[in-house]
Amino acid sequence: MSISLDIANANVKTASKPSLVGMDRDDLMAALEELGLPEKQRKMRVAQLWNWLYVNGASDFDQMTNIAKGLRQDLADKFDLSRPEIVSEQVSTDGTRKWLFRFKDPMQPNMPPVDVETVYIPEEDRGTLCVSSQVGCTLTCTFCHTGTQKLVRNLTAGEIVSQILMARERLGDYPGGERPTDGIVPRAGIRSVTNVVMMGMGEPLYNYDNVKKAMLLMSDGEGISLSRRRITLSTSGVVPFIPKIGEETGVMLAISLHAVNDELRNELVPINKKWPLEDLLEACRNYPGLSNAKRITFEYVMLKDVNDSVQDAKKLVRMLDGIPAKINLIPFNPWPGSQYECSSWAQIEKFADIVNMAGYASPVRTPRGRDIFAACGQLKSETERMSKKERDAIAAAE
Repeated sequence: MSISLDIANANVKTASKPSLVGMDRDDLMAALEELGLPEKQRKMRVAQLWNWLYVNGASDFDQMTNIAKGLRQDLADKFDLSRPEIVSEQVSTDGTRKWLFRFKDPMQPNMPPVDVETVYIPEEDRGTLCVSSQVGCTLTCTFCHTGTQKLVRNLTAGEIVSQILMARERLGDYPGGERPTDGIVPRAGIRSVTNVVMMGMGEPLYNYDNVKKAMLLMSDGEGISLSRRRITLSTSGVVPFIPKIGEETGVMLAISLHAVNDELRNELVPINKKWPLEDLLEACRNYPGLSNAKRITFEYVMLKDVNDSVQDAKKLVRMLDGIPAKINLIPFNPWPGSQYECSSWAQIEKFADIVNMAGYASPVRTPRGRDIFAACGQLKSETERMSKKERDAIAAAE
């Protein structure tokens, strides 16, 4: 059975000042200038702050022992290191973890807090963190639970990065940290969080600037230090930003595809009406750095009697001809009120055989965390319980 841990209000400090979390080096330099620190000291202090924030995961200025007490106090008076509140943490029978994080916007303290879900999927040789970029979503993909929750707001770069910092803290990834005894983590000697996928709540490319900044912070070799090959952005097809994100971040790309013709994709993934398959596939062919060593992942959810026929499989491989690709077949994960059913295992295997015979790697993604609604397409936060008046207040403030 799954486990729900009673850790509400753990590690909470209500933010009322700008947070240093999510700042890059230029931002930190400006913050120190604002404090009146002499220019000749700023570069050294930026390096120290960077290490405390992104290597050691400091959540209190008093932890920064190599920074003078006076400067620590000045920083604490003006800035914050607050983390989100952990509303809940659930551990699936298969070891998957799901956190419900609650964020309070430090720049708009009168606005109601927002909730997002973050999922950790452990394996023996890796640990993948599925990170959210928005509260809710605008895309209304009909097979996705998140799509039934209206967009509340974009997450800031700091809020995106904070999901990683919190997960690493809970999983014992920082120096001196202890790994949890419940659930599963990678074997000794491997970081708990080795991979990040921007596949949580929201469409990342509709929050471009914050997502780009967060991914550059993740991949910085002197900080969180994740390889760009281990960071994947998944998009439903915001075509104009696909080459741009590749040029500016160099991360891996995944496409939420799910159909082999425009008529069906218009229904499953309505953004297709704006950027149809022809435009989407052309953007994929031109993705910067694309090669056999850097393939695009095409995600294809298996829906019974909708998109899972032998003919669909044959058309899929013809459609992707010439694109270095991997095809992830995703058994549909049910949620209350959904109109779809998952394809039978026999049909999924038939589909996969055709794709494999065409020379494409086509792993069938084993559903993880279904019992705690942490599987692909099942995320949906409690923020939707806000009144319309509260949601409108946030939108107006933004």
